[in-house]
Amino acid sequence: MTMRQIGRGMLAGVVAAGLAMGAVAATKKGAVSDIGWPMHGFNTGEDRFSPLTGIDKANVSRLGLAWYHEFDTDRGQEATPIVVGDRLYVTTAWSKVGAFDAATGKQLWFFDPKVPGQRGFDACCDVVNRGAAVDGDRLFVGTIDGRLIALNRHTGKQLWSVQTTDPTKPYTITGAPRVVRGKVIIGNGGAEYGVRGYVTAYDAATGKQVWRFYTVPGDPAKGPDGAASDPQMAEAAKTWFGKWYDMGGGGTVWDSIVYDADLNRLYIGVGNGGPHNQGVRSEGKGDNLFIGSVVALDPDTGKYIWHYQETPGDTWDYTSTQTIILADLPIDGVNRKVILHAPKNAFFYVIDRQTGKPISATPYSKQTWATGVDMATGRPIEAPGARWFNSEKPFPLLPGPNGAHNWYPMAYSPKQRLAYIPTTENSLSPLSPPKEFTFRPGSWNMGTNLTTGKLPDDPAIIKKVAASRTGALVAWDPIANKQKWRVDYPTNFNGGLLVTASDLLFQGTATGHFLAYGADDGAKLWDSGDVGTGIMAGPVTYTVKGVQYVAVMAGIGGSAISSGILAPQQGRRNGRLLVFRLDGKAKLPPYQPIEYPDFRAPMPQAAAEVLEKGRVAYANNCMVCHGPSADGGILPDLRRSPLIAEKASFDAVLIDGALAPNGMISFKGKLSEEEVEAVRLYLMQRSAERK
Repeated sequence: MTMRQIGRGMLAGVVAAGLAMGAVAATKKGAVSDIGWPMHGFNTGEDRFSPLTGIDKANVSRLGLAWYHEFDTDRGQEATPIVVGDRLYVTTAWSKVGAFDAATGKQLWFFDPKVPGQRGFDACCDVVNRGAAVDGDRLFVGTIDGRLIALNRHTGKQLWSVQTTDPTKPYTITGAPRVVRGKVIIGNGGAEYGVRGYVTAYDAATGKQVWRFYTVPGDPAKGPDGAASDPQMAEAAKTWFGKWYDMGGGGTVWDSIVYDADLNRLYIGVGNGGPHNQGVRSEGKGDNLFIGSVVALDPDTGKYIWHYQETPGDTWDYTSTQTIILADLPIDGVNRKVILHAPKNAFFYVIDRQTGKPISATPYSKQTWATGVDMATGRPIEAPGARWFNSEKPFPLLPGPNGAHNWYPMAYSPKQRLAYIPTTENSLSPLSPPKEFTFRPGSWNMGTNLTTGKLPDDPAIIKKVAASRTGALVAWDPIANKQKWRVDYPTNFNGGLLVTASDLLFQGTATGHFLAYGADDGAKLWDSGDVGTGIMAGPVTYTVKGVQYVAVMAGIGGSAISSGILAPQQGRRNGRLLVFRLDGKAKLPPYQPIEYPDFRAPMPQAAAEVLEKGRVAYANNCMVCHGPSADGGILPDLRRSPLIAEKASFDAVLIDGALAPNGMISFKGKLSEEEVEAVRLYLMQRSAERK
């Protein structure tokens, strides 16, 4: 019996099976054995279904805080903790790792890979990290600057480190590694910045590279890569046009990597094309393999087995990197080995794991880009005008680039035969091409008109726009292909999911509440109360000496930073690890109030064309971190910064890089001195207009 089979509901013999796979830690003779959370999705099938039943519907109302730990950063926290024996391991923003006594919260060690602050600019969606992997005495973590590091999990001492990316290019690692048959598998991110995606396997003992599979082709004139993907890249190149390779092409594998123990296969979710706009990336033509695809590989050699492209020729930032879950389902009277997948594009896919053929594809959320999927070909039926780069009129894209479901982990209950999806609703984005496009290495290259996102300084309008950006928890029946129940939320960016054999479903919200629902009917059974900061990460549950705990990371950030004031507004607060148990009595101290400067700049005496130049430069370079209207939200509100009133001080930051160690890079070489000054004057205008 494999760990994935435990997750599919084969609960008989779970303790013995867990011992075989390292999920259960034997205690003293005669004592109850414990079940941990040994890998990212609990088991290799990554369904996030725990067989624990000590906390159930009858007693969940007694949950209380057992212990907490506050970290040293106010950036986003997205990690799923790992629990082996009585040790809990968790990664934080900036790729740091902490080890704790899982019952008491005592910190045992803390590891800081010392990522240079300026590398934070290369992270599209914050300096987050989604977790570590443990194998025997080793713990593995990827870093924002592209390293894969092995630590002694007992001491936190580094065993080896390997640079998995070209350090001169803006690659990042935010996803959790996976350990498969003695190899550590890791992908990377950076599609918007002009990189070419791939996934690599390293020897777990030595860090030596075993194989690499590229997900998009390079320059055909340079010949093969000498990689496992060479035969497929020759064919994939036929689906690309123009000089895509000069812009990287994208296709990064930045999150979901899943091992199928039954078939000895590795499934990877491939990201969006880079730039997003297929018109500038590939002359508006071709499927652009393997972007927007699920790809099956041989885990021992990296050789290709099959692929299914969910979003051919992606031009909407519709990644397929979202949670891949393995399940066995009775479909039309036959038990099928399937993949359950809810990518950004709003369709829920059930895919045959043996053949890669889609069994069903049904919308699980509102969308405007396609009218359905042709099951004879597996291709989406695109709506008129969806390829917006060919039109002068903006296309009302739904879901927007954040997707109907992003990285937030979904879960699956083999008991209920339901998948649980944390969705984003009503994220309408009007897409239109820019007046002109110039590829800028190392900067954002979406190929869309980013200058349309300015919000007025009218609190009533801002409140109305923010209220339209909602979320939901959707329980999806993958056999009947329909929603069974849903819970609506007043905002998006809500957290990942955990489901248990006692039919409890746990989720955190962007507004800072940790909740428990009935997995069968969606009834709310417990609310932690306000924990002071949003919860995006996936929860876990485990036992130590027979006592069941539920743990989750809290700390808003991630892609919410680019939403600025439209994201939940809780202030800049350090992330925390929260651990609950029945009758827990610990108290969570309130965050200290943050005093924000009340600076307001005078209206600049500048020509309208200079202010417009500053607005465009801000939108193309600064908006992703500081919000669409320079209103901050999670990162600093630049309208309140006294630096904008003094040219010398502003230049010291934007040109000389005075704050580079904090993640605010120098824009020397990216912006001219005239553009820097125009941005400063635009920010002064926004400051003077602030209400």
